[in-house]
Amino acid sequence: MKYNDLIPEFMVADIERSKDFYMNVLGFQLEYERPEDKFLFLSLGDAQLMLEEAPETEKKSLTYPLGQGANFSLGVNDVEEVYNRCQITNYPIKRDLEIRKFRVNDSYVVDKEFALIDPDGYYWRVTG
Repeated sequence: MKYNDLIPEFMVADIERSKDFYMNVLGFQLEYERPEDKFLFLSLGDAQLMLEEAPETEKKSLTYPLGQGANFSLGVNDVEEVYNRCQITNYPIKRDLEIRKFRVNDSYVVDKEFALIDPDGYYWRVTG
């Protein structure tokens, strides 16, 4: 397995709840896990993500939303499929699916995207 040069690792309150969200809502695949450490390594296309449940001694100091101010963009092959999965599972959507236009130097990029917040408060823009 090739590891990306930058791989975010999120501390989470409940590893099983996060595993369900990232795999069953967003569509990540489990690459490996260390249940004894409550740790997961996930991938989706070229995106890689690590999740680790905070130790009990640290959970009291975690303040929701985690990742305050961070905004993660996840490119997927079929943004409408992920959006529909959120609707089917009644997962709350922060910003509905829309077409967005962004200026990049002298040209524009057009994406279809929506936004949601994971169970621990990490903000995700899903684009395609």
